[in-house]
Amino acid sequence: MRLTRRATLGLLAAPAIARAQAPWPTERPIEVFIPFPPGGGVDAMTRFALYHAGQRLPGARFAFINRVGAGGQIGMEAIFNAAGDGYTLGGIGSLNISTLPLERPVRWEAERFTYIANIVDDACALWVLNTSPLRSLDDLVRALRARPESVSVGSAAGVGSDDHLVLLALEEATNIRALHAPYNGTAQVQRDLLSGAVDVASFNIGEGVALLREGRLRCLGMASPARWSLTPEVPTFRDQGLDVLLGSARGIVGPPGIPAPVTAALRAAFAATFADPRFTADAERVALPLRPMLGDEYRDMVLREGAAVRALFARRPWRR
Repeated sequence: MRLTRRATLGLLAAPAIARAQAPWPTERPIEVFIPFPPGGGVDAMTRFALYHAGQRLPGARFAFINRVGAGGQIGMEAIFNAAGDGYTLGGIGSLNISTLPLERPVRWEAERFTYIANIVDDACALWVLNTSPLRSLDDLVRALRARPESVSVGSAAGVGSDDHLVLLALEEATNIRALHAPYNGTAQVQRDLLSGAVDVASFNIGEGVALLREGRLRCLGMASPARWSLTPEVPTFRDQGLDVLLGSARGIVGPPGIPAPVTAALRAAFAATFADPRFTADAERVALPLRPMLGDEYRDMVLREGAAVRALFARRPWRR
């Protein structure tokens, strides 16, 4: 049988047409932008969460891309400005959505992200060497009231981060002033705390569990509503009479305009994931403090957090 030129071209085009018509999410890999370096809290959360939720999205494949720079701005702009077709998602730390626009122009609007699911809320915490004379937040406050800026506090993610903001909130609540030392990462501030180069370090509770269990560090307090089951010995700020709540909420978002059926499928996959005891057990094994939220609940939390950040900035402005 001889094929005409038109028929031949039609046969060659058929696979491409079939691919173009493939239902989401099977057409191609879903690109997942992570605005921070590999190995960090957002990176670990994103890969962990989509590994579990992806098992409930038949045919889904993920391509993780660490789009780093400008304190997370480059990656978050890549997420927000991507096509809203369901083939781009991102892992974020929610606080950056609100803090970066206070410091410089950004190409996103917080209320217009497609909010899929929050996974983690890693409370801010203040840490000292196990041999430090500071044994509580009250000890720290007393020392700084007696001699302002006599205690150095290193913030893991630097100016404007949750690690910095918890220090600002503590200073405001107690009328003290510490000597702030901004860092570019948790590993760096932990190194200097262990060597004695700084007196106190501010980083998230999940990032310090290993050193706490080894007996090398002591946690003065964590800025969460309640104690964490993995560290029941660590008091909250509220336990010590200070109404300070701050942490790093980390979750999965997408650009504006993702079709409603795709958004619903993503949220349903995470709802099923959150209900699976294996997910909770695995999160505990890797020291991820879970705070599961879906859709509008997640969005509302981020916007409330933004309002609180703007109010703090109005009272205690910071600059990078």
